[in-house]
Amino acid sequence: MSDVQIELRSTLTCPHCGQRTTETMPTDACQYFYDCRGCGVVLKPKPGDCCVYCSYGDVPCPPIQEGGSEACCA
Repeated sequence: MSDVQIELRSTLTCPHCGQRTTETMPTDACQYFYDCRGCGVVLKPKPGDCCVYCSYGDVPCPPIQEGGSEACCA
C-alpha cells in the first residue's frame, strides 16, 4: 500500500484563452480530450504527456502521482 496522498483536483489552464477551470480527475483512466469552457477549443495532451491534466493542469493525473510515467496509461 502506498503512502502517497493523491490529489484528485487539478486546475486546467487553456493555452489559447487563459481560462482556468478546476476539475476532478478520473482515477480509472487518463483524460485525453478536454473542451475549454472559455473558448471551446479541444485540448489534447502535449507530446510526451499522457493526458490533459499532465499538460495543462497544476496537478498531474493520479497514475503519475502514484508512480511516475511507468504507472500511467500512456
